[in-house]
Amino acid sequence: MRGLRGQGSYGAVYQVEPVGGGKDTLFALKLALYAGDPRFEREGALLSRLRHPNIPRLQARGHWAPREGGLFPYLVMEWVEGVSLYDWASQQPLTSRQVLRLLAQVARALEATHAVGGVHRDVKGGNLLVQAQGHVMLMDFGSGNYRGAPELTRQLPPPGTPAYYSPESLRFQWEHRHHAVARYEAQPADDVYALGVTAYRLVTGRYPEALDMEPEGESFRPVPPQWVPLESDTVNPCPELSALIQRMLAHESSNRGSARDIARELEQAAKTARAPADQPIHGPPVSPPRPSHRTRRPAWGLALAVCLSLVMWAGHALWKDRSISTRSEGQNGGTAGLADAGLEASEPPAHGEPVIGRDMPKKPLPGQRRPPCGKSAFEINGGCWSRSDTAPPCGDQLAEWKGECYWPILKFPLPATSAPP
Repeated sequence: MRGLRGQGSYGAVYQVEPVGGGKDTLFALKLALYAGDPRFEREGALLSRLRHPNIPRLQARGHWAPREGGLFPYLVMEWVEGVSLYDWASQQPLTSRQVLRLLAQVARALEATHAVGGVHRDVKGGNLLVQAQGHVMLMDFGSGNYRGAPELTRQLPPPGTPAYYSPESLRFQWEHRHHAVARYEAQPADDVYALGVTAYRLVTGRYPEALDMEPEGESFRPVPPQWVPLESDTVNPCPELSALIQRMLAHESSNRGSARDIARELEQAAKTARAPADQPIHGPPVSPPRPSHRTRRPAWGLALAVCLSLVMWAGHALWKDRSISTRSEGQNGGTAGLADAGLEASEPPAHGEPVIGRDMPKKPLPGQRRPPCGKSAFEINGGCWSRSDTAPPCGDQLAEWKGECYWPILKFPLPATSAPP
């Protein structure tokens, strides 16, 4: 045992070496913090089906039985040295050809995952480690699933990171927001979309809009947002890269193509793209700038789109514990995303049940309404909350307060009265 390298609320990762082995033979030991945790069982089952150069190899899995009792699942995986994608990109000039090659590797890893009936469900820059010579590893299959896996929960929100949810996932969550029991079945197209979000974020530094909201009677309905091109005065990806990112972010899942299709096109573009693909993406345009067709949506429309997301996963996204500790920068033996997956939990799941109630935050969440709260709302710890009919345990998306479950109430900015200059 060479030491603890990372810890979340569900698991801890240690760097280890085999007995009698050399220091050059290192592995990641991922140990569950709760006995019989089914998340580890599912992650191990999925990884055992995968053999791919861009996915950490599972070496062993089993259960640790301490003297105090209980069986704690563990996974032993290939130790991976690398830097997370967004951090790596910030350390050097980035060209379109580099991005095409990186994305192609991730698409191939997703192709292998989908081929065995699996889905990753949390593709993002934080779960991609870039190694020497631009080799990429797709990390953290803790949110993954596979065909025939035991069902762990039927509550919203689904696993993953909200900014990377596909339009179809967001629509499902909106349509089932009042259902106590609802389960979104992620598909390979969700992973492709998340890869598109990752690419868009890598190139532009911002996230694309997955859904917009339009008034409909006394409520709202989700609609496809206006496409915002990647190109600007300071962002200049080559045409091939722009087109492929736009395809991965297609509103209709059938228009995105499979991971295999995307991988082939990315590889082809990396080989055949012309000289502009070797220019830095961030910098002055290679050719004269084109007229901008971008329009700015009213502030209320953007706020509603954000609220569609936040109201379903306030606990999932905003209460995440990012306090994972690492001993050295650039080292990760499977801990990428462990902090994202490990939400704060004061009590272990009962009988292996993965739904864990969240304590009421001690201060308002970002974007949460503050007093005065209104007739049907409750003021708790400086924020406005709506009581849910759900009985504790409240799950990942609600907060528990004095034996009852509550939703956060989010504030809406007023509509803009004039267009921006």
